[in-house]
Amino acid sequence: MTITYDPKHPKYLDEKDVRDELTRVYDLCHGCRLCFKFCTSFPTLFDFIDQHEDQDAGRLTPAQQDQVIDECFQCKLCYVNCPYIPGQSEWELDFPRLMLRADAMRHTNDQVSLRDKVTTNVMGRTDLIGKVATKTYPLMNKMMGAKPGSLVRKAIEVTSGVSGERVLPPFAKQRFTTWFNRRPKLKIGKRQGRVALFPTCLVEYQAPEVGHDLIKVYERNGIECSLADTTQCCGAPFLHSGDIDNFTRVAEKNVKALANTVRKGNDIVVPQPTCGYVLKKDYLDYVGGPDAELVAANTYDASEYLMKLHKAEGTALDTEFTGDVPESITYHTPCHLRAQNIGLKSRDLMKLTGAKIKLVQQCSGIDGMWGLRAENAELSIPIGQKLGAEIIKADGDVVTGDCHLANGAINEQTGRVSLHPIQLVARAYGIPEEQSPK
Repeated sequence: MTITYDPKHPKYLDEKDVRDELTRVYDLCHGCRLCFKFCTSFPTLFDFIDQHEDQDAGRLTPAQQDQVIDECFQCKLCYVNCPYIPGQSEWELDFPRLMLRADAMRHTNDQVSLRDKVTTNVMGRTDLIGKVATKTYPLMNKMMGAKPGSLVRKAIEVTSGVSGERVLPPFAKQRFTTWFNRRPKLKIGKRQGRVALFPTCLVEYQAPEVGHDLIKVYERNGIECSLADTTQCCGAPFLHSGDIDNFTRVAEKNVKALANTVRKGNDIVVPQPTCGYVLKKDYLDYVGGPDAELVAANTYDASEYLMKLHKAEGTALDTEFTGDVPESITYHTPCHLRAQNIGLKSRDLMKLTGAKIKLVQQCSGIDGMWGLRAENAELSIPIGQKLGAEIIKADGDVVTGDCHLANGAINEQTGRVSLHPIQLVARAYGIPEEQSPK
């Protein structure tokens, strides 16, 4: 049994070693039970072990071990709350990274179905899908926007593995980078910062309006903006599906390009929390080296960077909000943003407007693309329903959240459109929404 979260370790993909480590960790989790409420992995695990009089985690079958793995959707909240994490305890328990290791072992050893591999290959090609979808957006959106459960959606599920029961976010007519490259260049007077935006595939192809408002809010505050030297997907769909070969190929290219971006004098800003987590944390594990360390040290969440600027000596944000400021804001805190351990920077940013902030910290059950896979809908949708109930209970004038996929779950469950915090700040400044290209 080897306690390792290093993908380059010779035992990382060894099945016996992985399963022995699963037994060790499952036994510790069963004895603690602190994380019973975060996902179904833990109640499932506890039930399996409790079936045995001696409550020995070593009695679990490989299939039972795998069910616990399959129900983990990498929200990271167990790690945030775990008392046994590396550097804090001799047990060195990192449940999410162990699940990634187990997924990688199973994928490498052909212990996942052909159907699962096909779904991963479809969902992992976000740039290819995005490029095709934005060129054919009326047809694509008509298909993707078909009523959940309809024949069209069932056909999409059969061919792609994307659940026919979920409401899917539409694609944009114009990609974010197209808009950025065509817009008039703004000369910054008193420069307070210099950033390169890593837009993520979600902002690039589906939510370019988040990127529009980010650039405008940043420039209003004297921040010079450019595009990062790479704007391709961070690779999270591959990583979270156990396909570490494809993930590592993507990660190595991105690390090289992003390190070059930093050496030009830019900080990197990421407007989506899962992608920001990948750049800050996962690239260190799967690529490593000076370039990955440079990227991680200079990568910021969109609100994190603004609040850093606001609190630093010699710089400050514009706090004259003459636009639309709601009385109350319901703010959903995405799991992957909480897992970055940077504090609630989006809440702090929105507080500057004078609005009252109501926090909702219930997971969306989407987490990357886990919740959009057909085989996970039965587990994911009830989690989204809990989030919807919390949003309705909070009853804010406006709903916000940093994660576009989680915002989609909010829309699915409540009918309310959730804004990125940067969009709310833009409206509070009086910055109008960008008009869609005709």
